[in-house]
Amino acid sequence: MRVAIIILNYNGCALLAKFLPTVIAHSNHLANIYVADNASTDDSIIFLKEHFPQVKIIENIENGGYAKGYNDAMQHITEELVVLMNSDIETTSGWLEPIIAQFETETSLAAAQPKILDYKRPGYFEYAGAAGGFIDALGYPYCRGRIFDKIEKDTGQYNDTIDIFWASGACMILRTKHFWEANGLDEFYFAHQEEIDLCWRLKNLGYNIKYIGDSSVCHVGGATLNAVNPRKTFLNFRNSLCNLLKNVSGNKVYVLLFFRMCLDGIAAVRFLMDNKPKHFTAVIKAHLDFYRKLPALSRKRKTVQCNTVYYQVRSIIFNYFILGKKHYDKL
Repeated sequence: MRVAIIILNYNGCALLAKFLPTVIAHSNHLANIYVADNASTDDSIIFLKEHFPQVKIIENIENGGYAKGYNDAMQHITEELVVLMNSDIETTSGWLEPIIAQFETETSLAAAQPKILDYKRPGYFEYAGAAGGFIDALGYPYCRGRIFDKIEKDTGQYNDTIDIFWASGACMILRTKHFWEANGLDEFYFAHQEEIDLCWRLKNLGYNIKYIGDSSVCHVGGATLNAVNPRKTFLNFRNSLCNLLKNVSGNKVYVLLFFRMCLDGIAAVRFLMDNKPKHFTAVIKAHLDFYRKLPALSRKRKTVQCNTVYYQVRSIIFNYFILGKKHYDKL
């Protein structure tokens, strides 16, 4: 099976210098390695040509964020399997072999992720993906190994291979033909939760998403937009609402959106009480932008949608804050 690894870069010369050598060392014998540059203004391309001539460079004409950046890069890919990898990922020896083996044996597998550990805190799962992603009925994402800000220590409890709902965009492996069958990433999202939307659409097409615990990588996290950036708050709140509207079948979606927006309002007030006015404003702006885009988003709803239950728990907020269930195995 031919494999491509695409590392999206925007002004990340320092990250490329630090992490690209491990990707090459652990992957070059099995995959073609690409760096898709999102119109960087630093010396990224010059640096790559000088220090990593074996890496193929894709020069995107603009910085379209994660979604458009990868969609543009995928136009150049002919390999059957593609890894969408953040530039702040450190791979480990043998990480790619179990993933290729799983895709070769499971023809209905469309997307997958490895175990994602925290580069800055060895031995713990990393926020963006951990041991596989899920969502609740209201579209709030959580992971095995990470619910809200509660991060579990990796003790081998998730050294398995299971079906999940979404694979992390930090290191997401896709079958190329299924990526295009689902029409790729939604460029309206720009960044954050676009991988959840893509996985949801793949699920609605009848394909499987897997977590493969025999493979592991380490992720720095927050290298593009960190948690204290209001722009990240805006994108997460807006895009999560988009996920519901686009992918939940039937009129029940509007009831879900109402309850979700009420909870978002509570979160916004909490930001204000915590002296984070910019994050409060970001939530308000997220809702206003969602309202503005309602006609376009409604047109993206599928005429035939999956009617199976997409969630494990109805409310991760209720389980976490009211019932005190802060580990995945307690849900």
